[in-house]
Amino acid sequence: MQPDRCSFCKGRLVEGETGFAVKAGKEPFSIKDVPAYICEECGEVWYTSEVSEKIDKIMTKFHESDLFVHHAAAGELSLDELFIML
Repeated sequence: MQPDRCSFCKGRLVEGETGFAVKAGKEPFSIKDVPAYICEECGEVWYTSEVSEKIDKIMTKFHESDLFVHHAAAGELSLDELFIML
C-alpha cells in the first residue's frame, strides 16, 4: 500500500519512473527507469516494497562482486535489465 501524500511536504505522489544512484565504494552505480511514486511538489521518491527488494538484491550482488556491470554512462541500465542478470 503506497501513501498518497509525501511524508516531507504533504505534496501529492504520482506514479512515474526515476533513477537510483549510489556510490558503492569508489564506484558510482546508477539504475535507470526505476518505478516509483514521486512527489509533485518536492520531488521526493517513494518505492514500493517490491521495487525496494529488487534494488536490495541488485546491490547485494554488486557488493559481492557476483554482478558484473560494465562501465557505462550514468543511467544506461534499467532496473529490469539489471534484475534479469541476477
